[in-house]
Amino acid sequence: MQKKVRVAVNGYGVIGKRVADAVARQDDMELVGISDVVVDYRIRVAAERGYPIYASMPEKMGEMKAANLPVAGTLEELLKKVDIVVDATPKGIGAKNKPMYEKAGVKAIWQGGEKHELAGLSFVAQVNYEKALNKQYARVVSCNTTALCRVMNALQKRGLIKRARAVLMRRGTDPWESHKNGMINTVIPETKVPSHQGPDAQTVMEGLNITTLAAAGPYNLSHIHFAIVETTRSISTDELRQALMEEPRIAFVHAHDGLVALNAVIELMRDLERPRHDMWEVAVWEDALDADETDAYITFQVDNESIAIPENIDCIRALTGIERDPIKSMKKTDASLGITKNFLPKTVQMPEMAPAMTEAGAAYMAEGYKGSEEPVPAMPAEQR
Repeated sequence: MQKKVRVAVNGYGVIGKRVADAVARQDDMELVGISDVVVDYRIRVAAERGYPIYASMPEKMGEMKAANLPVAGTLEELLKKVDIVVDATPKGIGAKNKPMYEKAGVKAIWQGGEKHELAGLSFVAQVNYEKALNKQYARVVSCNTTALCRVMNALQKRGLIKRARAVLMRRGTDPWESHKNGMINTVIPETKVPSHQGPDAQTVMEGLNITTLAAAGPYNLSHIHFAIVETTRSISTDELRQALMEEPRIAFVHAHDGLVALNAVIELMRDLERPRHDMWEVAVWEDALDADETDAYITFQVDNESIAIPENIDCIRALTGIERDPIKSMKKTDASLGITKNFLPKTVQMPEMAPAMTEAGAAYMAEGYKGSEEPVPAMPAEQR
């Protein structure tokens, strides 16, 4: 039997807590512990789940123990017990943690808030999994960049992108802290062109010609992207649909089903009893797809809190080398989380697939990835 990869998660916030839960669902990984410095309800949830808790900073251990948290030790002690650490600390903190990881000799994964140069490899599973195999470090890119790479990869690998342009409407703040800095009755444009997501996507996808614009609006239920792709040749809407259907972790939604806005799609995730109403897939409005002689038009929703979670799991497998095949890793991750191509498989029919499929598309769309009717797998009893 293959030995499980021993994983630490440093930072138990929006991303860290989701990564910890996802690691706990994998049969080839062991969540050895999580670390943080807070003493509020967030870290107390980790105790309720039975996750071993460590202090990210030694000087915080006394405060954490005084708050009745079962602290098992320091982050440095935790690193001695693991093969890899997923750093989900706030932007800028992860870079400061790198010397500690180097000293411990552990592999490390950072999040999109850190710069590409920190790890030297920016990761999206379906684009460059092989490049991450057995590497020491990697950076899982941000939510928006992950979504852009998934959608653009569907077209670029077919040689269809001449130039891409995307407008990103970002949520104003994360739901858990909307009481701190939520905006009201306004939209704030980013004045830098391109916005950082385009150049960030280029660190993952070589040769991608893309320009992005961005703004933030007064809502906190995910992001929405509007992409216009100038194609290298004329394509039909059916060909565009086929390309997106074949791409992993993209699912269609339909306005005629009442899914007319960001909040409706998030409500669907609630009704499906997704953990924390997470949507790990990119939700593409099929009714809004279009293509003409020169361009393809795509509108899609990005759940900023959860979309990069499966990428972290696949990145663990790639860096540690426990699975060399990206399709096998993605399928394993997707099955453990409940990721699907069809959110409503009992009543919503998937579009008919064209006979000709790419090899990777055929592998991903093999039996079991046409939309599962099974609920999201339950968390193991010992982790509840």
